[in-house]
Amino acid sequence: MIKRSTPIAMTAEHVLPRVKKSLYPQPIAERHEAQLNGREKRPLAEAFGLQNFGVNLTQLAPGAISALRHAHSRQDEFIYILRGCPTLYTNAGPTPLTPGMCAGFKAGIDDAHRLVNETTEIVEYLEVGDQVVYPDDDLQASFVAGCWRFFRKDGRPY
Repeated sequence: MIKRSTPIAMTAEHVLPRVKKSLYPQPIAERHEAQLNGREKRPLAEAFGLQNFGVNLTQLAPGAISALRHAHSRQDEFIYILRGCPTLYTNAGPTPLTPGMCAGFKAGIDDAHRLVNETTEIVEYLEVGDQVVYPDDDLQASFVAGCWRFFRKDGRPY
């Protein structure tokens, strides 16, 4: 029998936020640093030792972005707005979101997206997802063995 080394349950806000505001490699992180500094991610999946997908409780300060514009190649993504009113940007344009709304992004569809907090209030949401491609940057990422790995679009690692 395998002994459990992670908690059975916990309060999401007790999961410590990531120390680094961005896991993106340089110089990409540096180029978007101002917008990413207002983002706080609590890696909920990691707290339970989950490695097949990521789950984050994310907060966006006013003016912050959720991520670089991205699309998913292997696994779907789902977001659920808990607090605040972010704007979801997709290839179709902006969509205002409010608490209780959710959005899903099917893998393999080139509909790049991200959330932007264009309000003066904090935005908080849950995100569940995996491998991503960034159409505006020479970047793709995979969630492998519990952590993000970054590669150039030609497959070379950063």
